[in-house]
Amino acid sequence: MSCTEGFHVPVGPDAQRWVTRRSRRTALMIVHTVTSGQRLMDVAHLLAADLRIQVVFTNGPDVFGNGVAELLGRLGGAVLPWHIAVRHNFDLAISAAYGGIERIHSPLVVLPHGAGYNKRVSRRLGGGAVACRGTYGLSAQELVRDGMVLPAAIVLTHEAELKRLARSCPEAIPVAEVIGDPVYDRLVASAAERPAYRRALGVDDDRELVVVASTWGQRSLFGRQAELLRWVLAELPKERYRVAALLHPNIWFGHGVWQVRGWLTESVRDGLALVPPEAEWLGALVAADHVVGDHGSVTVYGAAAGAPVLLVDGTEDDVDPDSAGGLLAATAPRLRFDRPLAAQLGEVAASHHSQRYADVTARVTSAPGRFDRNMRKLLYRLMRLPQPPSIPRAEPVPVPFLTHTD
Repeated sequence: MSCTEGFHVPVGPDAQRWVTRRSRRTALMIVHTVTSGQRLMDVAHLLAADLRIQVVFTNGPDVFGNGVAELLGRLGGAVLPWHIAVRHNFDLAISAAYGGIERIHSPLVVLPHGAGYNKRVSRRLGGGAVACRGTYGLSAQELVRDGMVLPAAIVLTHEAELKRLARSCPEAIPVAEVIGDPVYDRLVASAAERPAYRRALGVDDDRELVVVASTWGQRSLFGRQAELLRWVLAELPKERYRVAALLHPNIWFGHGVWQVRGWLTESVRDGLALVPPEAEWLGALVAADHVVGDHGSVTVYGAAAGAPVLLVDGTEDDVDPDSAGGLLAATAPRLRFDRPLAAQLGEVAASHHSQRYADVTARVTSAPGRFDRNMRKLLYRLMRLPQPPSIPRAEPVPVPFLTHTD
């Protein structure tokens, strides 16, 4: 949808003159990155069918904003330019990142875009000095401006995050609510679709699927050991194993989709199943027999899906030790490059059992199966509207698809 300074519908000073339906409430989805946009769609669907509500989108400022315009274009929603969104009053605003949120003049809900709040980031003090590392999303740097807590509600996935928030930003405790984790709920809802996901990824009944997962950044798997994909493909017999890669959208859009495809052309030709950033990645984890990953949220969800995990060493300092990612880093076996990979996968699988990562899974959410109900209740309370009579529930994710480099 084309947006100009003269934006009139569906919001604006004279919008009621032009719209076909007059909405009682307007909700703004602030999409900073493709990753946060994907998480926001877990929220937007809770409002989409309500004829009383108009949902609009805007592209919030972020260094990883590449790809957001294309994402919003595929959604087909009404898109407001950021400079107009910050001048308009909405009944509700929702964000899964923090850039520019101090400019929003509406009740704001913030939620994590990963497996809870798990990433530790460095803080810069005046003069460029680096302070101690804090957990992204739970610190005053993101949540407070000029002594005021910015969000009207902070969505937490687990009761344990209340204690962590109390240590890092106690003034935000009154607006924090334990809601749950939508990805975990959809993971559980998708379990029965495992055969369909495996077919979509080209995994025959007599083969095992190895998912290699990388978050973004120079300390990630792909940042430190991009050659690992070539090594995995060379190590594993193709007649027994299928290898798939899940790369964080910040890799794809930070370097450019064209570039990432170029870097991985030879790997795809050698049999790598490369899941593009616009595809539904969760189905690959449901389909996986093994996960090789780093400290990112995808590896955590892989463990929660029940897959044996081999963790790439040296990245555990990047996660909060009290988070689900921290628990996984403390317990998962490490990948070794001096031993045959097939033997390592076999050993980890042989010792794996359903309760191997029970503590990790339990830390992902303390409200399993209840994100949709809890989140909708929060949103409608803030908008001062009665909820629809239907009971929302998590649905299975669509089948994934693969990218081609030719």
